[in-house]
Amino acid sequence: MSFEPILLSSGITGWTFLQSTYDEQLDVFKKDPQLKRENDYFAENIGSVETAEDLVKDRRLLEVALGAFGLEDQIDNKALIQKVLEDGTTADDNLASRLDDSRWVDFAKAFGFGAGETKTVSDPVAMAQIVTDNQLQSFEVAVGNQDENMRIALYALRELQEVILPEDADEEGPTLNAQWYNIIGQPQLASMMQVTLNLPEDLNLIDVDQQVEVYKEAAQRYLGTADLTSLNTPEQMDKLAITYLARAEVAAIGNSYSSNATALSLLRA
Repeated sequence: MSFEPILLSSGITGWTFLQSTYDEQLDVFKKDPQLKRENDYFAENIGSVETAEDLVKDRRLLEVALGAFGLEDQIDNKALIQKVLEDGTTADDNLASRLDDSRWVDFAKAFGFGAGETKTVSDPVAMAQIVTDNQLQSFEVAVGNQDENMRIALYALRELQEVILPEDADEEGPTLNAQWYNIIGQPQLASMMQVTLNLPEDLNLIDVDQQVEVYKEAAQRYLGTADLTSLNTPEQMDKLAITYLARAEVAAIGNSYSSNATALSLLRA
């Protein structure tokens, strides 16, 4: 990519600047020649895809398809990708639902290659959404190349909207526990919440039902509520991102201090 997002600094200062210039920077990023070539190729050729195997065999198409879901680092796992697509999401034993990352379910659902499902590759609206999502995800990746914490914050602000009120939810939205199961199902969201709520990185080693209770108790303690629907305003979302970035920065300083102290003790030994 010829354009790199401009981040004045890490932490809250950098975040505030990025938010104030986000729309302008994203517009410039979308016009990047390489990104535009990738997305134009996808838009022009995805309609001719007949099977999951066709999609997997065309690396240029697959890069955009995976990139739209933040799964670009999985592109060489072709057997897994094809199986996920062919299984779809409606069969009881579908592979996507058995993976520890709900992005695979979204990926499989977006293309509809599963038995009894409706393929979407000929739907221009659905495929235009894939292109849009790839643009957003690619911008976040570019941000992450400079500051991974900021990438996670951007991703979280976007994805939390779906966690709080999924498109297929009823008017009341998902139950309290369902909100947290959705968080746990997305590694980046889980990582953000662990830092924000001062929880250990190895929390995922315990039973998932226990994890939900730990998350709810910590959210009540640090956020004042375990119900994420109370965060569904721009102001509350931004406050959550700032809290995450501040705690991530403190943790990084602590890790640096610990490493330096260890090195010093070795020198003195």
